[in-house]
Amino acid sequence: MHKPYLILISCLFFLTGCSDYQWGWYVLNPNTEQGSANLKFLVSGFYDTISISLISMALAMIIGLFIAFLALSDSRLLRLINRVYVEVIRSIPVLVLLLWVYYGMPTLLEVSLTHFWAGVITLSIAESAFLAEVFRGGIQSISSGQHESAESLGLTYWQKMRLVILPQAVRQMLPPLGNQFVYILKMSSLVSVIGLNDLTRKANELVVNEYLPLEIYSVLVIEYLVLILFVSQGVRMLEKKLEIPRH
Repeated sequence: MHKPYLILISCLFFLTGCSDYQWGWYVLNPNTEQGSANLKFLVSGFYDTISISLISMALAMIIGLFIAFLALSDSRLLRLINRVYVEVIRSIPVLVLLLWVYYGMPTLLEVSLTHFWAGVITLSIAESAFLAEVFRGGIQSISSGQHESAESLGLTYWQKMRLVILPQAVRQMLPPLGNQFVYILKMSSLVSVIGLNDLTRKANELVVNEYLPLEIYSVLVIEYLVLILFVSQGVRMLEKKLEIPRH
């Protein structure tokens, strides 16, 4: 199940012994004072990476669900708003959107914006367009019989969605939702461009100080691999827990 990760990490360490390059792993050796300090500095970026990813995912789900309901509306205008929003946001590169939010929004709205919240706003907006399609597809995958049964019980539209349709749709949407969270984790590395002290920013600063980019960026790769591996495993466990038994 985890073979791709193990193979990649194994290849990375194998390459350290079959090249003429003089590896400087001492820079991250936990048994030395310098290496221990560098290692702690490097992993200290985990907090910002995880924080910005979790907050962005939560906000993106809220926005995405709202945009998805527009697509399910009987109003042509609301459906048009959904299509315009989804197509426009999905067409803008995340880095370009990040730069616009960080440098343009404070000028336009005359407000101050920190690195962290600029990243949260950018990732939430960018991800919401993809999640809107995930939610729309998940809701539409529920059979019409479920809708009719809920309506026959006298439930309102929102009661039907909250009590009948969405709980069933979550099972269908869980795998793509997990994939989108992994996507946010990876895209959070772009926020280092505007100065957020995430894993990538810490690695960049350490490279400037130590002049050993190959070693430091190799560890950065492993950090992201481990982080995403845990997320993927968590999603799989949740899928099994919510899976409907088949007899």
